[in-house]
Amino acid sequence: MSNKIHNKNIESETVITSPIELKKTIPVSDKGKENILTSRKTVDNIFSGKDERLMVIVGPCSIHDIGAAKEYALKLKSLQEEVKESVYLVMRVYFEKPRTTVGWKGLISDPDMDNSLDVEKGLHQGREFLAWLADQGIASATEALNPITPQYLGDLISWCAIGARTTESQTHREMSSGLSMTVGFKNGTDGNLNMAINAIKACSSPQSFLGINDEGQISTFKAMGNKSSHIILRGGIKPNYYKDDVIECENLLKENGLAARIMIDCSHDNSNQDYRNQGKVIEDITDQISAGNKSIFGLMLESNLFSGKQKILDNQDEMEYGISVTDGCIDWLETHKVIKKLAKKIS
Repeated sequence: MSNKIHNKNIESETVITSPIELKKTIPVSDKGKENILTSRKTVDNIFSGKDERLMVIVGPCSIHDIGAAKEYALKLKSLQEEVKESVYLVMRVYFEKPRTTVGWKGLISDPDMDNSLDVEKGLHQGREFLAWLADQGIASATEALNPITPQYLGDLISWCAIGARTTESQTHREMSSGLSMTVGFKNGTDGNLNMAINAIKACSSPQSFLGINDEGQISTFKAMGNKSSHIILRGGIKPNYYKDDVIECENLLKENGLAARIMIDCSHDNSNQDYRNQGKVIEDITDQISAGNKSIFGLMLESNLFSGKQKILDNQDEMEYGISVTDGCIDWLETHKVIKKLAKKIS
């Protein structure tokens, strides 16, 4: 019988590079830094209402092919020029995926999609892509799933989400209080809004917590609180993007002394888990905005070069280019169409 009392279930341990070393290897250019600061200010101005444009977080459910992601990004940059008067586009760049049980956890955890778990490689690929986006002037959005990851990549992100499974987590609320960008909290998977309301309150308050510093050392942090945090309606047992749902959310935010500023996720339970319904969701939200709604400041949309989703194959050469390996996405042609239509209607 084993008498081991420490790391009994750990099979192996691998030391990886520190955040500061990765940042030295893949630095942010002066141009990139200026673009990130500008995009963060724009996002915050839209959230606060100083900028009356609608923010749209749009892009692949997850990034698994950097080449395809760059092609998508350049298309998005071109579309931004077409709709810039009424819409501000931020590319969805999700490197970490929460799993209900098991499955591919994203490019950072498993960049080769073969369970080799080369996190070092994943962090390098992720940072290189984000730095490239910054140089291109393309704002990026991601989900902060692992509380350590922002030390490696957070300086390159313009907007951040906390997912439905982690909104209630004290660790994520504390971490968010110290992030340098606007943060959105999704309502619970059952549709509960109160956990997101509580998360906003916690995030905007001073917090003390454990984390790692740039040198990779375990440290205690004292955060002043992130005042730029908001709710994301993503549906639950039923969709919650309809007019009555939005009014209910507005009232709840006001009752809790929070700004009535709402982002709506057009995917997940709001689309009844069918990516093809996202266009219908956008149409309803567009009608609400056109009718005078002032609380909806942003949308989220899952989109890729080509529609649908595919399985990860042992022989990855047989996989199709530009198609999601996680949630299904609408294709670029539909993305272009719905965003152009949205921009025209709310302008």
